[in-house]
Amino acid sequence: MSEPDPRVVLAGERTLLAWIRTGLALMGFGFVVARFGLFMRELARMPEHTTESHLGASWVGIVLVVLGIVVNAGATVRYLRFNSALSRGEPAHVSLSAPAVLAIGVALIGLILTVVLLASLGQ
Repeated sequence: MSEPDPRVVLAGERTLLAWIRTGLALMGFGFVVARFGLFMRELARMPEHTTESHLGASWVGIVLVVLGIVVNAGATVRYLRFNSALSRGEPAHVSLSAPAVLAIGVALIGLILTVVLLASLGQ
């Protein structure tokens, strides 16, 4: 059995690093969104505000952080399976379903956050 082409191995590593960057970006953005929700809740408690303004950004931020964790864990599993298939000499099957599911999930979270923000403008 011959060694796998180093270019293929390095391409797998680059893909893993791209997924890690994506996961870290999701976690960072989720942290910012969650802190913004906390800021808005504290701002609503000030004496000048007569109405309770509840912005659901905190839970959306937490969902984004969890999504980032899932992306990083999934990327690691996918990379390990890819390397294992290469070392056995099997063809490495690449699925485009993971990026599509992630894109749809992030779009849905963005849509929910938009609805929450628009609802808070009406209060």
